[in-house]
Amino acid sequence: MAAKSMKELQKEVDTYIGQFKEGYFSPLAMLARLTEELGELAREINHYYGEKPKKSSETEKAIEEELGDLLFVIICLANSLHIDLEEAHDMVMHKFNTRDKDRWTRINQDNRE
Repeated sequence: MAAKSMKELQKEVDTYIGQFKEGYFSPLAMLARLTEELGELAREINHYYGEKPKKSSETEKAIEEELGDLLFVIICLANSLHIDLEEAHDMVMHKFNTRDKDRWTRINQDNRE
């Protein structure tokens, strides 16, 4: 399967949502959904890497599936607010590469004082 750009992902989600009369949920409802999905991701990560094993009655869900659910809701929220996620990403990367450029120790940096 070919890689998809963020624009393509946003268009794919918009096409999917556009086939339903209800359309996108309100931003507040999507924020609640985002919180719910983040909680499900946290639960899975806790099962895999934390101290809380799954109950035998709990179904197996992959971290990838939970990340996918989270991404879907983020795209829905962005689409409903007419936000281009590629542009949002570029703004954040610019911030990290300017404001935070010396915040972390680079791997290729000498450890000289």
